[in-house]
Amino acid sequence: MRVAVGADDEGELPDAVIAHLRQAGHDVELPVPVGTPWPEVGHAVGKVVVAGPADVGIVACWTGTGVSIAANKVPGVRAALCTDVGTAEGARRWNDANVLALSMERTAPQAAVEIVDAFLATDPDPSEQDVIDRVEG
Repeated sequence: MRVAVGADDEGELPDAVIAHLRQAGHDVELPVPVGTPWPEVGHAVGKVVVAGPADVGIVACWTGTGVSIAANKVPGVRAALCTDVGTAEGARRWNDANVLALSMERTAPQAAVEIVDAFLATDPDPSEQDVIDRVEG
């Protein structure tokens, strides 16, 4: 899977997520350097996901909220701030989220890796498609 990753600061969480994705055999794309301000991170990752070079995106900032908001400004992005495995699974299953947002302050690196794995392993529920389509307008 091709995964676009962005974070507005260096740290254990982005390092752990990027290393884990690469170790798992995913193609990791960094559309902007780690440390780029969060509005640009969210926007850049969102654009790469919508344009097709990446299948999904993962963004991180201090709370995860800013990058989530910024990513969601890109038409076609459905970014979800997830703090646990269950929320990540639900975001994919019921919302067809294509960008995962993580909090660098509130999420331990190992928990982030587990959240990422759950997000990537869950497919959208086809029975939810009519509801998901309403988000697109």
